[in-house]
Amino acid sequence: MTATQVTATAVAPTVRKDVSYKTPIALGAFAVLALLLFVVFARNGTSTFSFTQGGTVALPNVRFPVRATGIVITVIAALLAVAAVLLVRRRGSAPRWIIVVFALLLVVGFLAWATAGQRLPVVGLLTGSLALAAPLIFGALGGVVSERVGVINIAIEGQLLAGSFVSAVLASVTQNLLVGLIGAVIAGTLVSFVLAALSIKYVVNQVIVGVVLNVLVLGLTTFLFQAVLIPSADVVNAPPTFSNLPIPGLSLIPIIGAVLFDQSIVTYLMIVAVIVVWIGLTRTRWGLRLRSVGEHPQAADTVGINVARTRFWNVALAGAIVGLGGAYFTLGSVGAFSQNITSGAGYIALAAVIFGRWDPLRASMAGLLFGFASQVANILGIIGSPVPSDILLTLPYVVTIVAVAGLVGRVRGPAAAGRPYVKG
Repeated sequence: MTATQVTATAVAPTVRKDVSYKTPIALGAFAVLALLLFVVFARNGTSTFSFTQGGTVALPNVRFPVRATGIVITVIAALLAVAAVLLVRRRGSAPRWIIVVFALLLVVGFLAWATAGQRLPVVGLLTGSLALAAPLIFGALGGVVSERVGVINIAIEGQLLAGSFVSAVLASVTQNLLVGLIGAVIAGTLVSFVLAALSIKYVVNQVIVGVVLNVLVLGLTTFLFQAVLIPSADVVNAPPTFSNLPIPGLSLIPIIGAVLFDQSIVTYLMIVAVIVVWIGLTRTRWGLRLRSVGEHPQAADTVGINVARTRFWNVALAGAIVGLGGAYFTLGSVGAFSQNITSGAGYIALAAVIFGRWDPLRASMAGLLFGFASQVANILGIIGSPVPSDILLTLPYVVTIVAVAGLVGRVRGPAAAGRPYVKG
């Protein structure tokens, strides 16, 4: 080695990998909460997880001694938190399997603690979770498509609300569920047209446009609900609802059959939409062009892609997808439109987009997580839980905050998302 090389080596700065302890801190905080809940405020008795379902196969129940289960889970959670700290120091990040195992253990521990001395219908919990996740997943898919093409879609809430309102009115008037679904798609698309026109053509701040659209749709649907729907509820607010369509043979598979193959048409459409959007974004020319516009519009423009047109029509497509999710509230669940029926589902879907790192499959899994939290709150309220009902109602939103702020880590969205592109 020459003197010049030695000198260069000596003065070269030491590059230290950026380390974030957000995940270990979050796991440690939850381990402390587990200690308080499962050990300090431990409950006695046995919790029974029931897998009883329709079909020919009878699965045995699983019983958990609540106090012993809580102690074991608390110890394992503490060990996983320590392991996360050590792995972050060594590798710079905690492996995802630690987070998954940690979350599953805490869920099992909490459910056992909350249902001490009672029976928890696991199949019903999972089936309801998938159904409640449908509008969230539709919203997350629309958010992924819109933001991957470069337009931040804060207006998911407004698109869901518009879809639910229009689907309820059209399905009530025509007594035709297909007409209601088509109306929901059109309503979501129209809201997206406004978002696209103002943010792409007139270069208005995309976040501000989204917030204004949410407020506008909420105000408009509230006014029409009070002025039109309430006085004539039997005519314009009494839509038929989709019943479950069990798939012959598949619906009899233990657990999975009841969860995946005994759902309404809206839930089946959601599953198809996840597959189609994922394949489209990752395996087709359309997806490549869309992602290139969202990452580097100047380069896309250079190779002949019309950036404005690509953004406009894909934002409209995103609105159509979200509109289908809005139809779930009135045609797949409640059966009638009510004031602010979405209750912030659009914002939870937006959180799922971030938690899923702008990937359709991950965002859908995040939507399932939030749907699971909602169903847990519903079931615990029905069977009688020591957790106050007001706290149970906040559970989906608490899970959303924890997932995005505590577990998502550092994320980078599409490089050009939120940035208007002016050709010149």
